[in-house]
Amino acid sequence: MKDAPKFGVGRLGALRCSLRDLLMSIEMNTKTPLSPRNTIEFRGVSFHINDILARAIVSGISLEIPRGETLVLLGRSGSGKTTLLKLMNGMLLPTKGEIFVQDRSTAAWDPIRLRRGIGYVIQDAGLFPHFTVAENIALVPSLESWDASRTAARVDEMLQLVGLDPREFSHRRPRELSGGQRQRVGVARALAADPPILLMDEPFGALDPVTRAELQREFSALARRLGKTIVFVTHDLREALLLASRIVLLEAGHLVASATPQEFLRLDHPEVRAFTSSLAITPGAPA
Repeated sequence: MKDAPKFGVGRLGALRCSLRDLLMSIEMNTKTPLSPRNTIEFRGVSFHINDILARAIVSGISLEIPRGETLVLLGRSGSGKTTLLKLMNGMLLPTKGEIFVQDRSTAAWDPIRLRRGIGYVIQDAGLFPHFTVAENIALVPSLESWDASRTAARVDEMLQLVGLDPREFSHRRPRELSGGQRQRVGVARALAADPPILLMDEPFGALDPVTRAELQREFSALARRLGKTIVFVTHDLREALLLASRIVLLEAGHLVASATPQEFLRLDHPEVRAFTSSLAITPGAPA
């Protein structure tokens, strides 16, 4: 019988070359108590590179994300989707306007405390290669000084939640996992300390179509079970229609549509029509 995994922060020294990434992940995925309302709100937000007005990434964004909503940010590459995520967790501060998380402006939050209430999942999971699966998932609870038995139980719970057998996967390294398995572990790590807000930046974008469809279905069911506030970035309308309780469409840094999936398909806007036309492509037809 294998020894139970031991959790702690002593192995962080092995990742000194990746310290910046490590600290970013810790900040993004550690839990802090947040108010029950669990709302994110943008009030007239713009962000410009180096505060140069001519280099606007997003402009005039006003948006409220209530508790428990799965909001999908849809848009072409460069439309400002990822910038909005970074503004939500304080990695960026707006050039104009304000963003409120839990009724407090991100400028007023201590940035570490803000990020500790927000889980973050990126494309290809971003797991630490020198850690086992269990150590990756246990990192944040260990930093929060959870005891070993509680941490081990949480690791098993999270692996089961994302459909991985703890007995089979706990001791594996990320290189021993498939792409879909790494993404599952990435979701498990983001949820390990039970953050009420989850940000997901095209988490399934690098996967093959079959695995991607499987994870989309699994995540849709998981989101309904968890009831967390989720903001999910994609440029795939099919993915947005499957996962969203509301779709927000961005075009060149502007919010041009906000609707439920059923309503979105009926909107009369050129950018909406550009996306909905992609649903009509049939096999063998010219793109």
